[in-house]
Amino acid sequence: MKKDWLTPEELAQQTGFSRQTINKWVKKEGWTTAPKPGVQGGKARMIHIDERVKLFLKSTRHASEPAAHYRVNQNSLSSLLVTSLQQLSSDEQEKLAALLLREGIQGILQRLGIRSV
Repeated sequence: MKKDWLTPEELAQQTGFSRQTINKWVKKEGWTTAPKPGVQGGKARMIHIDERVKLFLKSTRHASEPAAHYRVNQNSLSSLLVTSLQQLSSDEQEKLAALLLREGIQGILQRLGIRSV
């Protein structure tokens, strides 16, 4: 954190937590706060970002881990087909086999709108 004092909203934006979660931690953890200058009513507060706050935020899983980047590997068509066939019941497999024998791959592709006559 580059600033020594942040509003709960600013701290929430930097850490990815909600403002409500930050305010809950302020009370629970006893973080140092001060009234926000220029705001009347006493509710707007600034949080002092000291070592206690930094250590607490690092101890939270969300703030201490880098964002995960997931990538789905493309399955080959043959492994995708085999996996799909294994998911079918015996009855479904028999019906698919009969359809393949009756119509052939050309007929199935035509039914799927992949190949026209």
